[in-house]
Parts: sequence; C-alpha cells; structure tokens
Amino acid sequence: MRVDERFLKYTLFFTASNEHSDTSPSNQYEFELAYQLKDELQTIGLVDVIVTNYCYVYGRLPATKGMENKKAIGLIAHLDTSPDFSAVNVTPQVIKNYDGGDVSLKGGNLTLKPSDFPDLKNAKGKTLITTDGTTLLGADDKAGIAEIMTALQEVVEEEIPHGDIWVGFTPDEEIGLGAEVFDLGYFKADYAYTVDGDYEGEIAYDNFNAANAFFHIKGVSVHPGEAKDIMINASLVASEIACALPCDQTPATTSGREGFYHLVKMSGDVSEARLSYIVRDHDRGKFMEKLKFLDSIAASFNEKYGKGVVSLDIYQSYENMLTVMEKNMYIIDSAKDAIRSCGIEPVSRPIRGGTDGAKLSFLGLPCPNLGTGGYGFHGPYEHITVEAMETVVKILKHIIANPVNR
Repeated sequence: MRVDERFLKYTLFFTASNEHSDTSPSNQYEFELAYQLKDELQTIGLVDVIVTNYCYVYGRLPATKGMENKKAIGLIAHLDTSPDFSAVNVTPQVIKNYDGGDVSLKGGNLTLKPSDFPDLKNAKGKTLITTDGTTLLGADDKAGIAEIMTALQEVVEEEIPHGDIWVGFTPDEEIGLGAEVFDLGYFKADYAYTVDGDYEGEIAYDNFNAANAFFHIKGVSVHPGEAKDIMINASLVASEIACALPCDQTPATTSGREGFYHLVKMSGDVSEARLSYIVRDHDRGKFMEKLKFLDSIAASFNEKYGKGVVSLDIYQSYENMLTVMEKNMYIIDSAKDAIRSCGIEPVSRPIRGGTDGAKLSFLGLPCPNLGTGGYGFHGPYEHITVEAMETVVKILKHIIANPVNR
C-alpha cells in the first residue's frame, strides 16, 4: 500500500484527544486506530505486537541475519489529533499537479494561500492533500504513522538488511501525555526518532522547557451597594495579574529560542476566577526565572489584597532534550545522512513546542524529531504533499538500513 493510501485511510479514524478527560487514553476512539495498526504491523511481519490498556501500540521487526550486533532503532508517532479543531468526518481534497495558486477549501468557504503558507511554493506540480475547510486533516500525526508503516513494509518487501526495529504509537501526545506511561521496559530500542515535525528534511532536537501554571483567585462577593472596602472582585484581580505579565513575552511577540507566557484560558466571576498559562523557554535558566517571576506575582497580589486571595500551582511538563542529544550526536548525524541521501539539505531549528521524544530522552531513550512533510497543523489549513511523505519514507528506510554498531 502506498503511503498516501495509508494516510488517507487513517484520516477516517476519529482520534482527537480530550484535555478534559481523566482516563488514558483520553478518547476511547483512539483504540480503533490502535487495533487497526496492530493488525497491519502483524501482517507486515512484526512480532511482539501489542496494544496496551492505555492504548500504546508496540511492535518489533527482528534483526536480519548478521545484523544482531547493531543498535536497535525506535520509530514513534502519535495516534491522536489536536482537540483544538474539529476532527469529525475528515474529508480530504486531493489535488494532482497543484498549480501553485490559491486553493479553495470548499466545505468551509476558506482559501489556502501561498501568501499565508510559503511552503506551498515548493508544492507546485506535486499532489497536494488539503482539508475541505471544515475539519483539520490529521497529518499531525497520521502522516507520521503512515510513513513509518510504509517504510517498514518496503524494508520487508525489499529485503533490506537491518537491526532490530521497534515501533511505538502513542495516545494523547497533543495534550502532553504521549510519553506518560510509555513502557521502556518493553520497547527495547537504544535510540529512537519521533516522526512528528513539518519540513521533510527536518531533524529537530532543541525544544522548549515547559510548564503549566494556574492562578486561582478567591474573591469576596457582597452586594455592590455595600461593597466599599469589602468586595474583592476576583475577575478584576485576574485581569490585573494578566496585565502584570510582560506583554513582549507572548507567543505573538516571540520567535526562535525566545520564551513566552501564554494565557490559554481565563474564567470567573466576582467570587472566584482562574487563569491558565503555559510557560515556555528553550534556555533552562530563563525558564526557571519565568517560574520564579510567577511566584513573585502571586506573592505581591497577596500582599496587596490579603493572604490567600491568590494561589498559584505550577506543573513542569517536559525539558529541552538538547542536553541529552549533545551527548548522542551520532543519532543526529545518522538522520542528516539519510536526509542528504534524498537530495535535500537537513534543517535543525528550535522546536517551538514539545514532542514525546523530549520526555523519552530524559527517561533514557535519546529521541529527536523528524519531519512529516505536513504544514498548517491543528486547523482547517493543514496540508501535505504525497511527494513529501514519499521522501520521509525514503529517509526512514535509509536510517533503518544504516544502524549503528553496539
């Protein structure tokens, strides 16, 4: 089966994660794709294939004769799609020999424009896959899954010599839980790659340090006619807190390795309010300074309004894998060689986000991120070309065919 055929098949599965769920997986529909992949892995010839109770799919393609002394490689992608935009009844548009111009996303009365997505200039003459404008596409990360599956199939069919290849498909990456209970006792790779980026020549290993921060404001609600020197309006205090954070350190004002505070949600009334932030920075020192600054804000507002009015909870999510990868640059070099073998130049840019690989790297599995060829993730403008996916398949096959000695 061709990579585009696999991808289009996988987009039909509804697998959006649910950030409000307290189960794992957060969406039970993720199991439907998980069991489909289990069947396909077994058909290809993998062994030790399982779907866990938490919806993790694992499998191993055993080393070919004479390659048992090679380090075992892992390939990882995630089952879920973003909960930020509809993923129900995905209806892709397939445009052969794309002319390089604007694309009408007819279902949603939207237009995909090269002026907004410069990568489209490189898609001219290729087969472009888009949404119909009413849903996301699911290239993040069903393209990654399709590319891994196709590479495995072709490695077997072409009898390419290889060491042990472990495959892992995770749930709930989009809500930060993809590596939460990843079983490294079962998944015995020596190093791995997530396939979850954009540009097909990407090898990324410099991601954010990340935390979630929650301000809870307890107000005092009384009749507004008797409120003087008594009322503490929790919503107004929340607004003050939001304004106390630096306005030049938001996602809309930063790029590259610049960190930010991102107000994700604000809710409340007079008696109670809540602010939800994500905090990001590539530099560990600056990241910790940001967290200390949030603590100082909570303290200053308690001094102003009274002890216990403001509480702050901070949960650190993942760290920058750069410190791990700097000690394992052979993994990066292997990927760069594979990318160059396809006639394109590798690119390593700071990831303004995180991947399962960030957590896994600190759990003992060095795991940088490869591109999928997709762009415009998490919304109706998501798109990918068939040729980009085919290139990623070739990159994965080259990596598999050139494992490192133990």
